[in-house]
Amino acid sequence: MAGATITIGGTVIAPGERRGLSLPVGMLHTHVPVDMPVWVINGRRPGPRLFISAAIHGDELNGIEIIRRIRARPLAGLRGTLLLVPVVNVFGLLHHARYLPDRRDLNRSFPGSERGSLAARLAHQFMTEIVARCTHGIDLHTGAIHRSNLPQVRAQLDDPETRRLALAFGAPVVLDSRLRDGSLREAAAERGIPTLIYEAGEALRFDEMSIRIGVAGIIEVMRKLEMLRAKRKPTRPVKPVVADSSYWVRAPEGGILRTTVRLGQRVSAGETLGQVSDPFGAHDIPVSAVHAGIVIGCNSLPLVNEGDALIHVARMERPGEAYATVEAISEPFRDPPANGGVITS
Repeated sequence: MAGATITIGGTVIAPGERRGLSLPVGMLHTHVPVDMPVWVINGRRPGPRLFISAAIHGDELNGIEIIRRIRARPLAGLRGTLLLVPVVNVFGLLHHARYLPDRRDLNRSFPGSERGSLAARLAHQFMTEIVARCTHGIDLHTGAIHRSNLPQVRAQLDDPETRRLALAFGAPVVLDSRLRDGSLREAAAERGIPTLIYEAGEALRFDEMSIRIGVAGIIEVMRKLEMLRAKRKPTRPVKPVVADSSYWVRAPEGGILRTTVRLGQRVSAGETLGQVSDPFGAHDIPVSAVHAGIVIGCNSLPLVNEGDALIHVARMERPGEAYATVEAISEPFRDPPANGGVITS
């Protein structure tokens, strides 16, 4: 059975065709048009339609590189359709900024509206032209500026299909995450489209391990969806650590932060994770874990204000076992690829 044509922004992509196109999203002050880049790979045979998006926050760059590497792969025998959108928030990317020019967070503006704010219009365009045409989605993110995230998948795990794909992705940690009002994931879920969030690395930086885990995870999800052939000799992968909740350890007062933990490290309840002190170190206040778990996010800026988020911990009863799992999953991705990651497995 032959695949179906798909139409994006008025452009028809036939089965077996790869096509790059641009969706108009607005105009700069200089009357220069701004377009959202889209690459469509339409398989010769029918199957799921998967969107992969990045840079909904304009300073989150790892996803752009992940999508570049996915596009560079031959994807032989693809079933269904792959829609790649490396930069959703083009305005934010131009200014190296998380938000849009009107200071709105695009990922709190879905599903948007045709006649609303710039954020609402951009969200509406993305929902109408991309998400509404798909059966599944993966949205790529990083931590914010001066915050780095351990590679992790966030998903609504009480949905069986979402859980199946979250575990297939194979990131070190899978976090059961509630839907946030106005988020792309919530808007997609309301349309019955299971969507994963991949969080890894830090804003405005490339992180090679995070990128490689992301590429491998997307390929595994496509295999699970039967968009790609399964491996002839499947390995027995280590199952990701699943956490049903997490918490932030916050600064008890302003000062200079010195952390003593790193991403992926196991921590015990009450364990000291660092100190906040004055410039001379004469007044130290310890920062401690509330519950046992694994560190999945860290603030890398030593200068902190009272209440700042410092350490993000995924709660779990047996952090020692979880630490071993995180290390086992991460280790194969730590060495840089020989060819720059263009078509790595």
